[in-house]
Amino acid sequence: MTIHSDHPFVPPESDRDVVRRFRGRLAAPVTVVATGEGRDRSGLTVSSLVIVDGPQARVVAFIDPDSELGEAVDVGTFVTVSLLSGGDQFLADAFAGLAPAPGGAFRLGAWDDTAWGPALAQRSWLGARIEGVRELGYALELVAVIEHAEIHGDEGLVHVRGRYRSS
Repeated sequence: MTIHSDHPFVPPESDRDVVRRFRGRLAAPVTVVATGEGRDRSGLTVSSLVIVDGPQARVVAFIDPDSELGEAVDVGTFVTVSLLSGGDQFLADAFAGLAPAPGGAFRLGAWDDTAWGPALAQRSWLGARIEGVRELGYALELVAVIEHAEIHGDEGLVHVRGRYRSS
């Protein structure tokens, strides 16, 4: 048995898509975008998002169209965007489908029920209403009007080159 320093099934970096390699070098916030209530909740770890300021600020997020969240959202859907912080790495992996979550990922952490959906307790979060959904590249682009914002603490979790770091 050989122990590899790299994953044996991942191609060498020089053979990987250059755009994906470039994107991996951009520090990205780690959030959970969620919707629904009770047993009808769905959520997904999302790092591809931007806040657009203005008289009616917006959040634009790019999600997997085949995810449970992708199937649950449409124009008019309310969503929350919870900013994860240091120590939330397992939670991020669970909502991304990379770590086990017996009984569902919402059993991890404490969640507050809000008018916009489930928000991670004691974390900064946004409440928004989706005004546009479209396919863009391999993603589903969600554009949502921000209707509520709360700040708790001042440090967020970021993702760079496949690893989590505190900001």
